[in-house]
Amino acid sequence: MQSRSESRSVFNHRFQLWLLAGVVVVAASFWLDATVDAALDVTAIPAWKRVAWWCSKLGEGWVIAVWGIAVALAFVFARRPRLAAAVFHVALASLLIGLVATILRVLFGRTRPLNHDVPQGFYGPWHDGHWLVGKFMFSAFPSGHAATAVGLLAAAWLVNRRWAALALVYALAVSWSRIALQCHHLSDVLASTVLAIAGAVLLQAWLHPLVTSIFENLHRKLFSQERVNH
Repeated sequence: MQSRSESRSVFNHRFQLWLLAGVVVVAASFWLDATVDAALDVTAIPAWKRVAWWCSKLGEGWVIAVWGIAVALAFVFARRPRLAAAVFHVALASLLIGLVATILRVLFGRTRPLNHDVPQGFYGPWHDGHWLVGKFMFSAFPSGHAATAVGLLAAAWLVNRRWAALALVYALAVSWSRIALQCHHLSDVLASTVLAIAGAVLLQAWLHPLVTSIFENLHRKLFSQERVNH
């Protein structure tokens, strides 16, 4: 039987190999960007553009934050602290991964597919005497929306497989919408996927136990006096 240190070593080795494979897939996907971007473009189809717009809106961080807090609180008052912690962890992990993606895309300064003012490429935070930080047209890689949505999926998968089934539909819809609206390239979304899965695995190791402990302590404080009175 393997010791804990040996199991940890095997896990780290597999994780590193998976991460390397993910980087290779993202690098290869750059060759497919133009083809996939054009194939999924719905900006000239009003009905599909509306669908994509709504899918994209549902991928914004505030939606997950509101959902996570509301459902977690519902489970707290239903006296299910572990379920509350699991829901809150999934939402928080998703938001943290999305935040990391947002910071990275500002630093890389990649052009969006609909940016026709300059040649497509990576320009960094500063180009031609101007800051590109905060400029929408230069913040494509990786996708913040896709990272948040896939982060939700990956975190849910590690906590509860049944939750992941619903999260999969959500992640696919959000990721598709970002390419369909010409806000991101295929490689942007795939990079977000690799980032999200890696982030969810790392956060599961330390964030989930911490959140569970906090919610269990909250449960004891909220309902301890009630037990004493009874």
